[in-house]
Amino acid sequence: MIANRPAVLFLCTHNAGRSLAAKLLLDHYAAGRVDVRSAGSEPADELNPAVVAVLGERGLDTSGELPKQLTGADASAADVVVTMGCGDACPYYPGKRYLDWDLRDPAGLPVDEVRAIVDEIDGRVKALLSELLAGGPDPGPDI
Repeated sequence: MIANRPAVLFLCTHNAGRSLAAKLLLDHYAAGRVDVRSAGSEPADELNPAVVAVLGERGLDTSGELPKQLTGADASAADVVVTMGCGDACPYYPGKRYLDWDLRDPAGLPVDEVRAIVDEIDGRVKALLSELLAGGPDPGPDI
Protein backbone atom coordinates (compact mmCIF):
# COMPACT_ATOMS: atom_id res chain seq x y z
CA MET A 1 0.00 0.00 0.00
CA ILE A 2 1.29 3.46 -0.90
CA ALA A 3 0.56 6.51 1.30
CA ASN A 4 -2.47 4.98 3.02
CA ARG A 5 -4.25 4.28 -0.26
CA PRO A 6 -6.06 0.97 -0.50
CA ALA A 7 -4.15 -1.49 -2.69
CA VAL A 8 -5.84 -3.90 -5.10
CA LEU A 9 -4.22 -6.78 -6.98
CA PHE A 10 -6.06 -8.30 -9.94
CA LEU A 11 -5.02 -11.87 -10.77
CA CYS A 12 -5.85 -14.11 -13.70
CA THR A 13 -3.93 -16.91 -15.33
CA HIS A 14 -2.31 -15.04 -18.21
CA ASN A 15 -2.51 -11.37 -17.10
CA ALA A 16 -3.29 -10.52 -20.70
CA GLY A 17 -7.02 -9.75 -20.69
CA ARG A 18 -9.33 -9.71 -17.68
CA SER A 19 -6.86 -8.57 -15.04
CA LEU A 20 -5.37 -6.04 -17.47
CA ALA A 21 -8.82 -4.54 -18.15
CA ALA A 22 -9.66 -4.43 -14.43
CA LYS A 23 -6.34 -2.78 -13.59
CA LEU A 24 -6.66 -0.06 -16.22
CA LEU A 25 -10.33 0.62 -15.47
CA LEU A 26 -9.79 0.86 -11.71
CA ASP A 27 -6.70 2.99 -12.18
CA HIS A 28 -8.70 5.32 -14.45
CA TYR A 29 -11.69 5.67 -12.12
CA ALA A 30 -9.64 5.84 -8.93
CA ALA A 31 -7.52 8.71 -10.29
CA GLY A 32 -4.66 8.02 -7.88
CA ARG A 33 -6.83 7.14 -4.87
CA VAL A 34 -6.07 3.40 -5.10
CA ASP A 35 -2.80 1.54 -5.70
CA VAL A 36 -3.67 -0.88 -8.52
CA ARG A 37 -1.63 -3.85 -9.74
CA SER A 38 -2.22 -6.91 -11.89
CA ALA A 39 -0.37 -10.15 -12.41
CA GLY A 40 -0.78 -13.70 -13.67
CA SER A 41 -0.03 -17.16 -12.37
CA GLU A 42 1.19 -18.15 -15.88
CA PRO A 43 1.71 -14.88 -17.79
CA ALA A 44 1.16 -14.87 -21.54
CA ASP A 45 3.77 -13.67 -24.02
CA GLU A 46 1.62 -10.72 -25.11
CA LEU A 47 -1.58 -8.86 -24.29
CA ASN A 48 -4.88 -10.08 -25.71
CA PRO A 49 -5.35 -7.97 -28.88
CA ALA A 50 -9.16 -7.90 -28.59
CA VAL A 51 -8.95 -6.61 -25.00
CA VAL A 52 -6.37 -4.02 -26.09
CA ALA A 53 -8.75 -2.91 -28.88
CA VAL A 54 -11.74 -2.59 -26.52
CA LEU A 55 -9.72 -0.66 -23.94
CA GLY A 56 -8.42 1.58 -26.73
CA GLU A 57 -12.02 2.31 -27.77
CA ARG A 58 -12.55 3.56 -24.21
CA GLY A 59 -9.47 5.79 -24.40
CA LEU A 60 -7.32 3.61 -22.15
CA ASP A 61 -3.67 3.26 -23.14
CA THR A 62 -2.19 -0.23 -22.87
CA SER A 63 1.19 0.67 -24.37
CA GLY A 64 2.98 0.53 -21.01
CA GLU A 65 1.50 -2.83 -20.06
CA LEU A 66 2.94 -6.33 -20.34
CA PRO A 67 1.78 -9.61 -18.80
CA LYS A 68 3.53 -9.90 -15.42
CA GLN A 69 4.32 -12.86 -13.16
CA LEU A 70 2.72 -12.75 -9.73
CA THR A 71 5.28 -12.01 -7.02
CA GLY A 72 5.09 -12.23 -3.27
CA ALA A 73 5.74 -8.47 -3.14
CA ASP A 74 2.62 -7.76 -5.23
CA ALA A 75 0.52 -9.97 -2.99
CA SER A 76 1.93 -8.64 0.27
CA ALA A 77 1.26 -5.04 -0.82
CA ALA A 78 -2.41 -5.76 -1.58
CA ASP A 79 -5.33 -5.16 0.74
CA VAL A 80 -7.72 -6.83 -1.70
CA VAL A 81 -6.88 -9.63 -4.14
CA VAL A 82 -9.36 -10.14 -6.97
CA THR A 83 -9.02 -13.47 -8.78
CA MET A 84 -10.50 -14.01 -12.23
CA GLY A 85 -10.69 -17.59 -13.34
CA CYS A 86 -7.29 -18.84 -12.25
CA GLY A 87 -8.73 -21.34 -9.77
CA ASP A 88 -6.07 -23.28 -7.89
CA ALA A 89 -3.33 -21.66 -9.99
CA CYS A 90 -3.78 -18.43 -7.99
CA PRO A 91 -1.95 -18.82 -4.70
CA TYR A 92 -3.52 -17.87 -1.39
CA TYR A 93 -1.86 -15.28 0.82
CA PRO A 94 -3.14 -15.26 4.43
CA GLY A 95 -4.46 -12.01 5.80
CA LYS A 96 -5.73 -10.69 2.46
CA ARG A 97 -9.31 -10.06 1.48
CA TYR A 98 -10.18 -12.16 -1.56
CA LEU A 99 -12.86 -11.63 -4.18
CA ASP A 100 -13.40 -14.12 -6.98
CA TRP A 101 -14.93 -12.64 -10.10
CA ASP A 102 -16.29 -15.41 -12.30
CA LEU A 103 -15.70 -13.91 -15.74
CA ARG A 104 -15.54 -15.47 -19.16
CA ASP A 105 -11.99 -15.75 -20.53
CA PRO A 106 -11.64 -13.38 -23.53
CA ALA A 107 -8.87 -15.48 -25.12
CA GLY A 108 -9.70 -16.14 -28.77
CA LEU A 109 -13.00 -14.25 -28.67
CA PRO A 110 -13.99 -11.58 -31.21
CA VAL A 111 -14.04 -7.93 -30.15
CA ASP A 112 -17.86 -7.83 -29.94
CA GLU A 113 -17.86 -10.58 -27.29
CA VAL A 114 -14.90 -9.06 -25.48
CA ARG A 115 -16.80 -5.75 -25.17
CA ALA A 116 -19.43 -7.51 -23.05
CA ILE A 117 -16.74 -8.97 -20.77
CA VAL A 118 -15.06 -5.58 -20.36
CA ASP A 119 -18.48 -4.02 -19.63
CA GLU A 120 -18.99 -6.57 -16.85
CA ILE A 121 -15.52 -5.87 -15.46
CA ASP A 122 -16.28 -2.13 -15.63
CA GLY A 123 -19.37 -2.52 -13.46
CA ARG A 124 -17.57 -4.65 -10.91
CA VAL A 125 -14.63 -2.23 -10.78
CA LYS A 126 -16.96 0.72 -10.12
CA ALA A 127 -18.69 -1.18 -7.32
CA LEU A 128 -15.34 -2.14 -5.77
CA LEU A 129 -14.10 1.45 -5.98
CA SER A 130 -17.23 2.76 -4.29
CA GLU A 131 -16.74 0.22 -1.51
CA LEU A 132 -13.04 1.03 -1.11
CA LEU A 133 -13.73 4.74 -0.89
CA ALA A 134 -16.71 4.13 1.44
CA GLY A 135 -18.91 7.00 0.47
CA GLY A 136 -16.16 8.98 -1.22
CA PRO A 137 -16.48 10.70 -4.57
CA ASP A 138 -18.46 9.07 -7.36
CA PRO A 139 -16.33 6.76 -9.56
CA GLY A 140 -17.05 9.01 -12.52
CA PRO A 141 -18.74 8.67 -15.87
CA ASP A 142 -18.60 5.66 -18.13
CA ILE A 143 -15.80 5.59 -20.63
